[in-house]
Amino acid sequence: MKSSIGLIGLAVMGENLVLNLESKGFSVAVFNRTTSKVDSFIQGRAKGKKIVGTYSLQELVENLQTPRKVMMMVKAGQAVDETIEALIPLLEKGDIIIDGGNSNYEDTARRVNYVESKQLLYIGTGVSGGEEGALKGPSLMPGGSEKAWPEIKPIFQAIAAQVDSTPCCNWIGKGGAGHFVKMVHNGIEYGDMQLICEIYDIMRKLLKLKPAAMGEIFSQWNKGVLDSYLIEITKDIMTYTDADGTPLVDHILDSAGQKGTGKWTGIAALNAGIPLTLIVESVFARSVSSQRNERLEASKLFPPTEHIPVANQKDFVGMLEKALYAAKIVSYAQGFALIKSAGKTNDWDLDLGNIALLWRGGCIIRSAFLNKISKAFLANPDLPNLILDPYFTEILLDNQESLRKVVAMAALNGIPTPSLSAALSWFDSYRSANLPANLLQAQRDYFGAHTYERVEGPEGKFFHTNWTGHGGTTASTTYSI
Repeated sequence: MKSSIGLIGLAVMGENLVLNLESKGFSVAVFNRTTSKVDSFIQGRAKGKKIVGTYSLQELVENLQTPRKVMMMVKAGQAVDETIEALIPLLEKGDIIIDGGNSNYEDTARRVNYVESKQLLYIGTGVSGGEEGALKGPSLMPGGSEKAWPEIKPIFQAIAAQVDSTPCCNWIGKGGAGHFVKMVHNGIEYGDMQLICEIYDIMRKLLKLKPAAMGEIFSQWNKGVLDSYLIEITKDIMTYTDADGTPLVDHILDSAGQKGTGKWTGIAALNAGIPLTLIVESVFARSVSSQRNERLEASKLFPPTEHIPVANQKDFVGMLEKALYAAKIVSYAQGFALIKSAGKTNDWDLDLGNIALLWRGGCIIRSAFLNKISKAFLANPDLPNLILDPYFTEILLDNQESLRKVVAMAALNGIPTPSLSAALSWFDSYRSANLPANLLQAQRDYFGAHTYERVEGPEGKFFHTNWTGHGGTTASTTYSI
């Protein structure tokens, strides 16, 4: 009896996906370059299950039903290309190669074209949810060769997280669409995590709260509008103690790592001209945290700002909740704006309402208000920005004052809030009928003859002024990126 699907790469995510697949009734053939991992898996967690260990790619392929479906869970980059090259000679027309790693969407688009030129099909799918999600039900975001979707749909939707009897998995689009959406998901994840960290920093430095007390606050917040996976685990982290009984979080070095998807999201936003300010600041916040030795030296030169006391701690905690919710909306608004832009640029025909539904379960950014985001885009697929939806407009009108007061109080007390501040600055820019870009355009025209449009119009007509009286009338042909 041949297996339903094959999987390459038995690291944490790979192993758990295999167990998930098998638990849903699919037989799985597995391979790992270090074959000792195959032995330990088959003799351990996979023992007695419909999981077959193989010791070469050829043996893996020979153990698969047709059309063959081979899923790679290997490190993004060269390892993916090398595995594809090794698989192609072993496969037949119509067989499917699936990349479940965090590959760059541009690499995935290239690989789709290349694999299809070999008369095979290729899927690049985002897999979110970490170790637990992989085992119990992740959020899956597949894209690539659309002809492959009917073949993998029953498998993917069976193993995905289920919310209201709906799988957190659906077709995203052609080319690198699946991995692009996963990339933006990770960018939003960066933003969410940084926002929570900034609120935590304000609680400990300004309110002088201990982790246990903060854990209780996060627990209460998780029962309301901030109900989400990240708030839930933050509560757990705050109440977790070290071997000596003290809070473990206080023993963890304040130097954060990153794997690159947040940076890719920022680069994509810059290329598209979409202001993803909150998410980019969250990426840079990790970069600053890694400069720990420099920060320690700087802290000796610049003493802490004297704290301005909070008049009513309970009221201020309420403000923190509202500020976090407002900033979180801005984060998602920016992320979905980037997805919308990329969909148009790449002709992906993306369904933003459907994408929001995929993130309701299984993934790291799952939260209660994704239902509201989905309803907003389903009601108006052409919605320019999430904050223009009446539901989110009302929330921001109610919560913006809290965001302002929290950012101001943090600034006065010398507590860094790069992402909270970015949320407020973007909101104020987006809602401004007039920005100082008129002066900026005058400056550009003054030194570079880059031209400008006039308020009186007509729109699309550009003017150049000889500001000094010494310049000519020739204007630059380069106006915008």
